Amino acid sequence: MVSVNQGAWVPGSDNYHYGYNSLPNLPITGAPADANFRRWSVLHDGTLYRLYAFRGSSRDTLYQFAWDGTSYAYGYHSIPVLTLTGVPADADSGSVSLLHSGGAYHAYLHRLGDPGTLYQFVWVPGTATYQWSYGEHAPALRVTGFPPDTDWSRWSMLHDGTAYRIYAFHYGCDDRISQGSWNGDAAEYQYGHNSIPQLNLKDFPDTSDTGRVAMLHDGTDYRFYFQTR
Repeated sequence: MVSVNQGAWVPGSDNYHYGYNSLPNLPITGAPADANFRRWSVLHDGTLYRLYAFRGSSRDTLYQFAWDGTSYAYGYHSIPVLTLTGVPADADSGSVSLLHSGGAYHAYLHRLGDPGTLYQFVWVPGTATYQWSYGEHAPALRVTGFPPDTDWSRWSMLHDGTAYRIYAFHYGCDDRISQGSWNGDAAEYQYGHNSIPQLNLKDFPDTSDTGRVAMLHDGTDYRFYFQTR
């Protein structure tokens, strides 16, 4: 059974500790056989913790799970299958991040070969669709200033009620992440803007798959997840 190891940020520090103010391990249940947990994300929408994984090798279809009190259960209080529409031809679906901004559900893909560009998709209410270039939401967003050794295959985003934040690992390092946030004046995500630039991961167990990461903010805590091996 797939599961995730959970930790949370310790306020006043630059550390995320495994098990801090958290259930240390969370199972994922009922997943379709072709759920691709190499490409996944999580969010909290003010009510439910939600988890997403691509279907197989698809570049536009996501399965949705939600926390039912004992596990992330497929289809629980969820639209089970979601579709990304209008996906640009050069979008990199090798990884994905989702967040809830308080007003909308957002999904993001990097541009292939250009991790400094994020394509933004937004859920269209009343449908099973996340649409690229939806409404007044910017279709593409810039990310600047991150260290040259940033590993953009391991990244995540969240909204904490005030700021949109983006995180990424360093190549060859499994216990330290870089942080940036959205600078509205510059209209871009900037490394270190309104952020602790470098954060440490403490005491996560050896069962953690350090290639499969996700983050969210639930209105109280900043939470970090490794899938288990």
